[in-house]
Amino acid sequence: MKRIILFFLIAMSILSPTAVTAHADGEASSELYAVADSREVYFYSEPKESSGLFILPYTYYVKVISLGDPFCRVEYLDDTGSYRKITGYCKKSEITFVDFTPARPFLRREITVRYSLDNNRPAIGTGTFDSVEVNYLYYGSYRAGTSLFHYVYANGEFGYVPADEEILYDLNTDYLEQVSATIPPVQEDPATTSSLSAVQITVICVLCVAVVGIAAFVLRGKRTEHKHSDDSSDF
Repeated sequence: MKRIILFFLIAMSILSPTAVTAHADGEASSELYAVADSREVYFYSEPKESSGLFILPYTYYVKVISLGDPFCRVEYLDDTGSYRKITGYCKKSEITFVDFTPARPFLRREITVRYSLDNNRPAIGTGTFDSVEVNYLYYGSYRAGTSLFHYVYANGEFGYVPADEEILYDLNTDYLEQVSATIPPVQEDPATTSSLSAVQITVICVLCVAVVGIAAFVLRGKRTEHKHSDDSSDF
């Protein structure tokens, strides 16, 4: 009987929520992305309306760091080459979560801005140095009334440069071709859940067979002891 109880205790420890959680936590968690599937998705520096930094490039993604409502903490771009990752917030209701890792999550685009000297000054020489061009890494756009600006990065600094028009770039379509997740799969991974259920079923079956075998062995032993006891009473 002690052996049967021991096996039941082992079964409970294997199938307990703690054991299941530990197994799930040991699995490599996939990164969660969300797409800006409208042209007015803002990237915020803080989780509040007044902190909008720029409008994300249409059809490009942010990596979701933590879920929240109404704001999620996100990252845009990464520390690759001259680019620098920027961390901030997006409204959960304005982004669409996806259940895959995008092949091209971030827009990598360089823009050139020409700065000219004061035209009221008299021209001297050929004017070769009357203007200068500066290259910036483009992150997004920002509108202040009727004025358009680009949010850019250069020389270790983020800031705005005036713009005459929106820049053109290739759009992503992968979020349209693949299935999007309406609810972020934070811990609800169907593949993991199915795998754990199969393991539990297998363990239950094995333990049931083992318990039946042990029970039969114990009962057989008791019958043998009882028979021996009856035989000895005849002498």
